[in-house]
Amino acid sequence: MSKHDLVYLTEHASHDAAIEIINEEAFGPGRHTRAAARIREQGPHDRTLSFICADDGETIASVRMTPVLAGGVKGHMLGPLAVRPSHKSMGIGRELVRIAIEAAKRKGSEAVILIGDPPYYMPLGFEKVSYKALDFPGPVDPNRVLVVPLGQDIHARLKGVIGWRQCEAVMAMPDAEEDTYEEPQRVFA
Repeated sequence: MSKHDLVYLTEHASHDAAIEIINEEAFGPGRHTRAAARIREQGPHDRTLSFICADDGETIASVRMTPVLAGGVKGHMLGPLAVRPSHKSMGIGRELVRIAIEAAKRKGSEAVILIGDPPYYMPLGFEKVSYKALDFPGPVDPNRVLVVPLGQDIHARLKGVIGWRQCEAVMAMPDAEEDTYEEPQRVFA
């Protein structure tokens, strides 16, 4: 087994091309037609809450967070989360989710919402949202709508339309030329 030098960093514009390739590998060309993608098309994701994992300088995984208003909840939609096939089953995806949730909590997000596989995400702190509580801009399997509540009465307020919301962090994103990296977290596998 080869040694990996994994570093987790805040996403930067310079990662965009690699992230596009990783998402293409993971989800294929149909990924743009999904309801979650339709929300992401409404406005930019929040780079300050989006992260990548690099192995020896190569971007091999990413997770993005998009600010949303979900019924009465100001939260973030997690995704896409993708890891290169060469690095699957190493815990990288779980670590990216953990980092993103903690960052959202520090920024005052009320919830982290996603459409995903319950057996994968529920052990990471996600709970099912009430059946058909949220109205997505496209078809969604309501059994796959999950949330990590970070505020009060989240489940009671997660009712209604979900869509992109403007927030200060997204509107104040630094120029692509500026370095916005956080202190790297190294993990050796």
